Amino acid sequence: MVQENAARPTRGAPAPEAGAVLTKAVVRAASLLGLPQQALAQVLGVSRPTVTRMGLGTYRLSPSQPKSWELGTLFVRMFRSLDALVGHEAAARAWLEGPNTDLGARPAELILSAEGLVRVVHYLDAHRGRL
Repeated sequence: MVQENAARPTRGAPAPEAGAVLTKAVVRAASLLGLPQQALAQVLGVSRPTVTRMGLGTYRLSPSQPKSWELGTLFVRMFRSLDALVGHEAAARAWLEGPNTDLGARPAELILSAEGLVRVVHYLDAHRGRL
């Protein structure tokens, strides 16, 4: 017996486009974390006007731009890990802005570079593994 996949869209309904989904997730995560547009632009390696267009829905991250795509997926991964560990916006913001002796800097400063974002993601993943 073959079962239908419940997650599969019904006929006639278009599947969400991956770029639109990731872009919306990045913008929402940045908003919930209180990250300014300039900082998000630096995280993604794009211009501030590009981040503005992302918020307006007129620009989407795309796999054809691998750097910003990968950094966007890492940023959302960081947000999801942080949300799972601390559970709400205020605590997540406080964690990002606070000093972290394990990382040697404030996570909000570290995520502005690709190397720092990867370090923060690995750090959070290690702590999620303990749960």
